[in-house]
Amino acid sequence: MHRILVLGDSLSAAHGIDGDAGWVSLLEARLAGRETHWQVRNASVGGETTAGGRTRLPALLEEVGPDLLILELGGNDGLRGLSLRAMRENLETMLDAADAASAEVLLAGIEIPPNYGPVYTDRFRAVFADLAADRELAFVPFLLEGVALEPGMMLDDGIHPGAAAQPRILENVWSELEPLLDRLEQRAPAPAGR
Repeated sequence: MHRILVLGDSLSAAHGIDGDAGWVSLLEARLAGRETHWQVRNASVGGETTAGGRTRLPALLEEVGPDLLILELGGNDGLRGLSLRAMRENLETMLDAADAASAEVLLAGIEIPPNYGPVYTDRFRAVFADLAADRELAFVPFLLEGVALEPGMMLDDGIHPGAAAQPRILENVWSELEPLLDRLEQRAPAPAGR
């Protein structure tokens, strides 16, 4: 059995919609059709920052023993105008922890509204892109590509994607995820007790 750990915020925790409609649940359903058995643990929490994820990840890695970590954090750092240097350090620490646990990583980036000004928003976007390039990670530049500005896709708060958006979010992730799955499936199977 192979394991995926999803560590994210409300975008991956199905905020405001039925949990079964969220993109992580849709991912589980899609994986059920593969020959290799995949187990998905969604450890996403609404409001989570990179600092919170950094604190929680070591225990999750120990408990779940994932082959693959989908890391989707940073949006709340940006919305709160937090230090981008600290955000990058938190993400790097999580990537180091995943590496030490022999877990592959898919990094999911996010965009923030322009009200913080172009300098902050550009630097925010660059944190994800630079980390992905430096570490040669599988990378989804913008999790909500094709969703954020589309009519009917977002909830009334304008921040969280609705149920109609979840299949598109899954496709955004899947394009980068599928090659990782193929590669992991060709390795020796994970020990049963892991």
